[in-house]
Amino acid sequence: MNRKNKIKVGVSTGDINGIGMEIFLKVCRKKKLLDFFTPILFGSKKLCHYYKKILNIEVSNIREIKNLKEVVDYKINVINIWKEDIQFDSIKMNPDSGKYPILSLQKAAKALKEEKIDVLVTSPVNKNCMNVKGFSFFGHTEYLQNILEGESLMIMIHDTLKIALVTNHLPLKNVSYELTLKKIIKSIKILHQSLIVDFAIEKPKIAVLGCNPHSGENGLIGDEEKTKIKPAVDYFFQKKKLLVFGPYSPDGFFGNHSFRNFDAVLAMYHDQGLIPFKTLTFNEGVNFTAGLSQIRTSPDHGVAYDIAKKGIANENSFEEAIFSAIKIFKNRKEHMKIITSKNIL
Repeated sequence: MNRKNKIKVGVSTGDINGIGMEIFLKVCRKKKLLDFFTPILFGSKKLCHYYKKILNIEVSNIREIKNLKEVVDYKINVINIWKEDIQFDSIKMNPDSGKYPILSLQKAAKALKEEKIDVLVTSPVNKNCMNVKGFSFFGHTEYLQNILEGESLMIMIHDTLKIALVTNHLPLKNVSYELTLKKIIKSIKILHQSLIVDFAIEKPKIAVLGCNPHSGENGLIGDEEKTKIKPAVDYFFQKKKLLVFGPYSPDGFFGNHSFRNFDAVLAMYHDQGLIPFKTLTFNEGVNFTAGLSQIRTSPDHGVAYDIAKKGIANENSFEEAIFSAIKIFKNRKEHMKIITSKNIL
């Protein structure tokens, strides 16, 4: 493959006590995959060798680099971003470990913003540990929204199902208050544009879920559908002539597999979208932050402390996150070519 076509995939370490390093090394040991991308880990070479040793993962192509100009294809390029030695064999889950995923994310995100890497894949983090160490954002999505251009929208993606969220990490009691007509319209707009630009779907068909049981039963069980959701759907379907439909009652919608008739689904809150998504696609789904100027994906699972350092973590979702980011990157490039050629003509 031509050097200029190799996509640079930046990777953050995530929580160093979780399964992030394990799944990263398991993917990179598949040497044929490195024909398609060049991995760059923002972390520590010692961290790689520690997990390589305790998990007995055969990886021989780990290469330490001082800066991104030294990146080499077919190697696991590692930038050391902390100087102090860590006694990895004595690491326990504790708040102090939150500083390492913060450092890794900050350096990787800076490289992404400056386009020194093409895409970023973030490993799972313990949000509580990071918060204790002074990280003022709830998670990756909120942090990247703050430093990159655009407005973010969380989309869980899989070949058979894409689910976006109007509200993300909120207590359930706050969802109704945060659901506004303006916010729902903005979410549909970002989702629609992402389906065109990031997934090369020419005329996206979007299903919008209700918020209350049975979509409110025409106002008997809440009025969010009548006052916020249906007006947003009507705005796009009637005024903009886009293929946006709903609101649908979530239980029946997923129960009878109606989601198969749509390119994407818009859920009102976190668990409404994540429960069916993970039930149907677990270990194969990907978290994609749409709407931003740069591309970030992550696996669809957490740090998994219960199986960390046991060598049994499944790397499929992490691998999917890498190749989803690559595909989206290429789709954006192709879309830009099309737009540019139309402007010239």
